[in-house]
Amino acid sequence: MMPADYLCHKEHLWAKPLGENVVLVGVTHYAQNNLGEVVYVECPKAGTEIRQDIAFGIVESVKIVSDLISPVSGTVLEVNEQLTTDPCCINRDPYGEGWLLKVQLPDNGGLGGLMSATDYKKYTSGSDDA
Repeated sequence: MMPADYLCHKEHLWAKPLGENVVLVGVTHYAQNNLGEVVYVECPKAGTEIRQDIAFGIVESVKIVSDLISPVSGTVLEVNEQLTTDPCCINRDPYGEGWLLKVQLPDNGGLGGLMSATDYKKYTSGSDDA
């Protein structure tokens, strides 16, 4: 389900490299499926610095409120404004219209410690045979 060029954090957020040290960040299908219907998302404003492994916002579903743990460090360039009026776009299309942030990474990259889509599938299945 996850596109092969996406990288994943152990806290179930993805980073899609766009080139020139810019990535899109979003919630994995696995996470949105476990959350249930998303009803609210809180993200930082453009210009905010975020740090890998640190919460930058929250996602609220009909079942739970969860922190959004950043898969990368960098500066928020853009926030998906669609989330304000249609937060469940995360459920419909977590790898497309349901993205959260566009982030400018530091010059040295900043994608270290992330899993490939294949490794993430293994991580979420609990088996090396996935």
